[in-house]
Amino acid sequence: MVGKGVSRLDFGMTGRGILGLGVVSLALACAGYSQSLRAEEDGCSKVTTDALGLPGLTLLGSRLQEAGEGLPRHCILTGKVNERVGVDGHAYAIQFEIRLPESWNGRFLHQVNGGNDGVVVPALGDKADGLVGGGVTPLARGFAVLSSDSGHSGADPANKPLGLASGAAFGLDPEARRDYGYAADMTLAPIAKAIITGFYGRKPDFSYIAGCSNGGRHTMVAADRMPEAYDGFLVGNPGFNLPRAAIQHAWDLQALSKADPDTRKSITRDDARLISSKIIAACDALDGVTDGLTSNLRACQTRFGFDSLRCTAGATEGCLPDTKVDALKTSFAGPKNSKGDALYSDWPVDGGIGTGNWRTWKVESPIPSWNNYPIIATMGAASLNYIFSTPPVAVDGSSDKLVNVLMDYDFDKDAPKIYARQAPFAESAMDFMAPPSVDDPRLPAFQSGSRKMLIYHGQSDPVFSINDTIRWYEKLNSNVAGGAHGFARLFAIPGATHCGGGIALEKFDALGALMEWVEAGKAPDQITASVNKANKEIPASWSPDRTRPLCPWPTYAKYVSGDVEAASSFTCAAPDPD
Repeated sequence: MVGKGVSRLDFGMTGRGILGLGVVSLALACAGYSQSLRAEEDGCSKVTTDALGLPGLTLLGSRLQEAGEGLPRHCILTGKVNERVGVDGHAYAIQFEIRLPESWNGRFLHQVNGGNDGVVVPALGDKADGLVGGGVTPLARGFAVLSSDSGHSGADPANKPLGLASGAAFGLDPEARRDYGYAADMTLAPIAKAIITGFYGRKPDFSYIAGCSNGGRHTMVAADRMPEAYDGFLVGNPGFNLPRAAIQHAWDLQALSKADPDTRKSITRDDARLISSKIIAACDALDGVTDGLTSNLRACQTRFGFDSLRCTAGATEGCLPDTKVDALKTSFAGPKNSKGDALYSDWPVDGGIGTGNWRTWKVESPIPSWNNYPIIATMGAASLNYIFSTPPVAVDGSSDKLVNVLMDYDFDKDAPKIYARQAPFAESAMDFMAPPSVDDPRLPAFQSGSRKMLIYHGQSDPVFSINDTIRWYEKLNSNVAGGAHGFARLFAIPGATHCGGGIALEKFDALGALMEWVEAGKAPDQITASVNKANKEIPASWSPDRTRPLCPWPTYAKYVSGDVEAASSFTCAAPDPD
């Protein structure tokens, strides 16, 4: 470890992205480091805080990681920026790591992470399985990769007494909220590029940002707030409306409690299998072949209704009682206040419902320390109150108390708190979490260059409704006179749940497709998806070599002729007119 910056690095605030890039360039020039900072033998340690000369930045350490487990030989640099004490009296900093492969492909990828952040996930560019990179992580492809905790530690010892709410307690500090929402990304992008320039002796040829879930939200926010920082934007299952989506957690719990006061028993595993099988039976053939996939999502919405699951008089098998059907209908209709105003989104029916991580999010988790409550009742309840409400609401972090918080949530009185501002919280949750143009997207600055955005979303995502993403995309397309296809494309994944899982083909090279679009001008008219052999829910009747095209919305994979297990037997077809 060498040297410490002493002043706050202010790249993270509103309007500072372009200024930040200029400051970095000036700092490097003044330091006289136009030559590479990398030495022949010990290049990792040659990149130092003093050499970079950036105020507020401390490089904590560096080490050489030898090749292994599918990863190349690379340097791992760790650091922090903007150390401070928050209004809650807790210590904060934006902590990060950047991995620099020995055989660099000239590209930078900003890996933005999911959940409440709060931990520096290894900077591989994707999950270790690399599913959305076709099975190869970006680091293994030669990218220099950045990862961060977005400005707070989820394991802060000071928050340990808060139990399951500890990871959301940073919401008591307005600057930590802002860093989590967007400012940490604005701060780190120019720093990462400065490190890369110093290490390799030249700037990246192309820069990308990619993430799923909250990471997808980070990416969409970056497209609106700092489009000049990247060339390609890879958006997975995006929570771009996350504060609104968090209201759904309370809505779900209250709806499911009508089926059983213990919501963990509301929809059993057998119920879930029945729901999935009935949807598939009704909608499977709408793509021209019976293959276990609900590929024609739009047509399915008029072919299947939850009322078809109701038990008739005297029936007890192959159906659901009225209480469960009504609970499902309420949940899928989305949250509303007493006036009937929609507070988030409705949800589509798809054959993956009840499979994958759908149950873990909405009904019951396998985690004993959570008392087996789902994610919405643990992480979701804490986030809704600490982070997405203004002023923040401190809640008890025991699992039962968090459930009670959601059961007591008032959709008239509490829901407006996601839009509220109150000193010292100058920005509402929707201000700092959502893209600024979330309800009327146009992205003029994004379109001013050759930037491209590729979005993918599982049709059975239990956390963020694909209907919400579809509406955002169609509004964008309308705003640009039908031209969104030229710079942004959305790909729906039949049967897929949240960022992986479900009865789905979830292995596909979205990053490669985006790179071809950005760098060679080849737009992705389809992306071939294949079986993830680690997915235990794949039906035995499917070939392990099955492939399908993922199609740009609103088209879907329609069977033409030939081998039903091969993508070449399908075409991306326009939906039938309503």
